[in-house]
Amino acid sequence: MENVFDLIEQRGFISQLTSPDVRTALGNPPATAYVGFDPTADSLHLGHVVPIMALAHLQRAGHRVLVVIGGATGMVGDPSGRSTERNLLTMEQVAANVLAVKGQMERFLTFGGSDGALMLD
Repeated sequence: MENVFDLIEQRGFISQLTSPDVRTALGNPPATAYVGFDPTADSLHLGHVVPIMALAHLQRAGHRVLVVIGGATGMVGDPSGRSTERNLLTMEQVAANVLAVKGQMERFLTFGGSDGALMLD
């Protein structure tokens, strides 16, 4: 199998690097990669596609994948400026959003088992 770095670079996922050692690390699994998501809604959106697909490629290449859900951020609400105040969510609403988002991510990532992705708060 080719280095997963080469694959994701060919597909346009790489714009710049902090270190050339990233290519080497991704050529020698398992490295660990994570992406953070904000659970202020019960559904993923188009902006999540690229990072989820990058995680999927890394997982298929044998790397450890972490999905970090910002539960505290989710309780504060969406700071995007769509409203004058942030909508505060309850712990129950955030938990429901996390479950819904995980269900959607399970279409692209494998959770559970010794090599499965981990979802962390």
